[in-house]
Amino acid sequence: MSDRHTKNEHKWAHDENLQFKVVARRNKLLGLWAAGVLGLGGDEAETYAKSVVASDMKEPGEEDVFRKVAGDFAAKGVAVSGDAIRQKMAELMGAAREQVKPAD
Repeated sequence: MSDRHTKNEHKWAHDENLQFKVVARRNKLLGLWAAGVLGLGGDEAETYAKSVVASDMKEPGEEDVFRKVAGDFAAKGVAVSGDAIRQKMAELMGAAREQVKPAD
């Protein structure tokens, strides 16, 4: 293997790891936001946020996370639209990217 090939593999692995961390951070932030909307605080909010992060392990993409939060809102009778949840997810992705800076 060439040095260039090895460097490309390392960069790809680093980028994938960074993206995983950003998505996990976004999901935690989303969980904390949703917990607030649901009236949860303290340890309950943290536990709920962890459950949102864990929900992302069910399938590729973010639909599993969206369904979890939307389903929990519906179950509690909280009127937050799917569009509002998706908008919050996009907003928090930006915040997560800012919080998870690549180590130079």
